[in-house]
Amino acid sequence: MSHLPWFHSNRITNKQRKEEAVKMAQLRNMYGSNVSFNLFLCGYFDSPYLGYEAAEGIDWIWEHRIDDLAKLGI
Repeated sequence: MSHLPWFHSNRITNKQRKEEAVKMAQLRNMYGSNVSFNLFLCGYFDSPYLGYEAAEGIDWIWEHRIDDLAKLGI
C-alpha cells in the first residue's frame, strides 16, 4: 500500500476540500484502490470537514498523535 502524507493547517476552504477529493481520485486511478492518502492535521478541524475527508477515503493523523505515523509505516 502506498502512503502519501499531506500537511494541513486549520485554514481549509471548500475549494481545497474539492482539490483533495480530486487528488484522491487521481491517486486511485494511478495506483489502484489500495492507495492511502493521509493528512497530517495541525489545529482544529470541525466534524463536517473530517466527514467530507472520510467520505472521500482520506484519513488523517493529528499533530499531537505523531506516533500514529509509525502505525501506517510512514
